[in-house]
Amino acid sequence: MRTFLAGKRSRPAALSGDAGVTLIEMLIVVAIAGLLTGLVFPSVSAGLQSIRLRSASDSLVSFLNGALNRAERREEVMEVVVSARENTVRLYSAKPGFERTLKMPEGVTIEAVLPELADPEEGPRSFLLMPGGVPPRIGVELRNSRGSRRIVRVDPITGVPQIEVLETK
Repeated sequence: MRTFLAGKRSRPAALSGDAGVTLIEMLIVVAIAGLLTGLVFPSVSAGLQSIRLRSASDSLVSFLNGALNRAERREEVMEVVVSARENTVRLYSAKPGFERTLKMPEGVTIEAVLPELADPEEGPRSFLLMPGGVPPRIGVELRNSRGSRRIVRVDPITGVPQIEVLETK
């Protein structure tokens, strides 16, 4: 036996006046999404700049480590050329045809080459890595667009490149 409710017929939601989203509701949702995006963007941007600086520092450590290893294992004189103007570090061998280049990522610049010279010159700085010799005191200061800085140094005693994180000015 079926019972029906008299006078109550269900209508589809699309035909009733309750369905849909009003323009004001849509504007409120878009405004909230825009506000959240505006609040989150600076922190995401800072995080990306920090990651780029860390990645550039790690790449430079690997690059210098490879140069030191090549000088020792292959007994070749290697030349490391750091150019702040070109934002690159190049590696040359005494054997012809060997050249490697490390370009800093966008937003990361080579700020200084250490040790600083008494008479600073405009051009790139060169360091020689001699097989069996003491590693030179190489230091490269990197800076990102937000002002964070790191120095990648080669320890002259151990010959191992290290990263030093500097305080932001």
